[in-house]
Amino acid sequence: MPSMRWLGIDPGLRTTGFGVIELEGQHLRYISSGIIQSGEVEQGLPKRLGILYSGVQEVLLTYQPDAAAIEEIFLNVNPRSTLMLGQARGAVIAALVSTGLPVSEYSARGVKQAIVGTGRASKLQMQEMVKRLLKLKKSPSPDAADALGVAICAAHHHQVHNSHAKR
Repeated sequence: MPSMRWLGIDPGLRTTGFGVIELEGQHLRYISSGIIQSGEVEQGLPKRLGILYSGVQEVLLTYQPDAAAIEEIFLNVNPRSTLMLGQARGAVIAALVSTGLPVSEYSARGVKQAIVGTGRASKLQMQEMVKRLLKLKKSPSPDAADALGVAICAAHHHQVHNSHAKR
């Protein structure tokens, strides 16, 4: 079975996490992870969204993923925060689909359930499980760990779906 490279995204207006993994057969391999920071509030929303869009495009050019997955938006207590997150997520999705990349979406709770075993896992628990699953020497940042978790979840979901389709 050929390997497949996945890009996971944990969208945020201030900080967007990304994680790149490869799945070959049953084996996960860490490629890269990090964050894209959108700049200062004073720059204004359009400029910050443009920074996110460009940052995601740079990640796509650098790592050449075969598919991407992004965390779905959750409803925040503050409607303004939810709206801002939705706009950041929209900029990221636009960057992903502009290259023709297939994009899947996963809830934060579903990703935590798949990676840690509980949908209420803490950031620290996600970091530790991602570190273990990818055999990393140190834990990635919280945003990068969440993005790697999204990528792992998508890769496994794709693998399970394809194995059922072959039956």
